[in-house]
Amino acid sequence: MSELRSILRNHMKDKLAANQVVASMTVRLARSIEIAQIAKTAGFDTLYVDLEHNTLSIDTTCQICIAAQQIGVTPLVRVPANTPEYICRVLDGGAMGVITPHVRSAEEARAMVDLIKFPPLGHRSAGGPLSHYQYRSFPINETNAAMNDATSLVVMLETVAALENVEAIIATEGVDLLLVGSNDLCGEMGITGQYDHPRLKDAFARAITAARSVGKHVGIGGLASRDDLMTQFVTMGARYVSTGTDLAFLAAACAQKARLVREMTIG
Repeated sequence: MSELRSILRNHMKDKLAANQVVASMTVRLARSIEIAQIAKTAGFDTLYVDLEHNTLSIDTTCQICIAAQQIGVTPLVRVPANTPEYICRVLDGGAMGVITPHVRSAEEARAMVDLIKFPPLGHRSAGGPLSHYQYRSFPINETNAAMNDATSLVVMLETVAALENVEAIIATEGVDLLLVGSNDLCGEMGITGQYDHPRLKDAFARAITAARSVGKHVGIGGLASRDDLMTQFVTMGARYVSTGTDLAFLAAACAQKARLVREMTIG
């Protein structure tokens, strides 16, 4: 492995390539870089900053991403819109991958490849030395190839249209992972909140089959409250698990301690 590729190692991609399960934490509450070390200490392989569902700035997002890079936690960003002003800035700012919402077709997936991958695979613009490779200078042909390998394009499957086109979407060159957004997908299918519905299981089965046929993987999203279903879908072949948000983890731990005190017997 070259020096550049060694610096740029994406530990999430390494685990997926080895057919191991990736544990992910979502950042919605934290506004400082300590959350990266907390994720590392807790044992997470990756975190993603959810810009689609909170008010974090791009600057704060990128600081968290850089902190995660340095300690071997793969930083991803879920963008609020699949546009250059979000995607290109978070990638240059420190993200090692982007989660793109509401992709419904192979054509839309290909447009994401164009934004996220460097030539010849895509059309991402060169931004000079980046934090990903320690702000050092390497030949551009070497950095482009290494960054393409290290950068993850995670496409969300959260619409009926995406499910109908899943085989073509996941087969698109440059798409690395398909993340099933269970909440939105159930809503689109008219079974809002019915996570035990067989149509959701069928959707995962179809997505996993499609991904496996091209040597790629499926992730589980939106099921943080259902350990049983996350386990079931991993058994079926999913290999990335979005386990929940920093806000939910904090609220649950706080509630547990408060309940402990309330239930104490006063002697």
